[in-house]
Amino acid sequence: MKSGKVLVLGGGIGGIQASLDLASSGFYVYLVEKSPSIGGVMSQLDKTFPTNDCSTCILSPKMVEAGRHLNIELITNAEISSLRGEPGKFVAEVKKHPRYIDLEKCKGCGDCIEACPVNYSPQIREKPTYIHLLSKADMERLKKIFSKYSENEKIGKEMLIEILHDINTEYNYIPENIAKYLSEVLNIPLSHIFHVVTFYTAFSMKPRGKHLIRVCMGTACHSRGSPKILDELERELGIKAGETTDDKEFTVETVNCLGTCALAPVITIDGDYHSVSASKLAKLIEKYRKGNAS
Repeated sequence: MKSGKVLVLGGGIGGIQASLDLASSGFYVYLVEKSPSIGGVMSQLDKTFPTNDCSTCILSPKMVEAGRHLNIELITNAEISSLRGEPGKFVAEVKKHPRYIDLEKCKGCGDCIEACPVNYSPQIREKPTYIHLLSKADMERLKKIFSKYSENEKIGKEMLIEILHDINTEYNYIPENIAKYLSEVLNIPLSHIFHVVTFYTAFSMKPRGKHLIRVCMGTACHSRGSPKILDELERELGIKAGETTDDKEFTVETVNCLGTCALAPVITIDGDYHSVSASKLAKLIEKYRKGNAS
């Protein structure tokens, strides 16, 4: 007596489509695939030839339909070990490979394959160390800074902003090698430290000059001539905003607001506020250059 069941070998796009057609015709289909999931090579493609259609857009709905169809039973991670019988009545033996996981909890992420102790020796990934990037002088300077915040020889993560401020004061910027070492000491992701440094304008990842000049470009200052002051400052120092002079004396930056609209237009030099005009700018810069600023 013939059986109303069909065995489809291979869970690629061809096997999936064949299973769907047979299942829709009333047959109960066993779809056997040797890999852990169906999809085949098509799941690795970007576009299809010759229509240039998205392969995922074609394949995904069929995979979902095959997984949900009541007349299709997926047998993945399995192989046919023997096939005997005659047309209309075959007997197939399927060898299903163990997964060593609880299938009811499986999310299909594949991480267990990479960490399987049967094929791989368990390894503990060592945390990177950046101490070799520091000179003896750097270590002495950092040791002095860390001593202000250490309790029982351990520094808390909550001290990040304060430590960055001290490093920025000590070096006039945040050196990349120092930031890397700080992430190791505080056990904070390096990406988080870079996020903090680039978020606050008080910090910089680029070396700054001895004197930091900030030009306010807020509404009040802009309407009272701060663009002209910036142009004159760039002409006087021979640099653009965001740059540092070759002698490492001055760095020019722009800020959105300095909070002193009544004094507009305003610039700050090393934190000191100055209400200036373009004509008086050269004399002010000269004072700082000679160290006579008051």
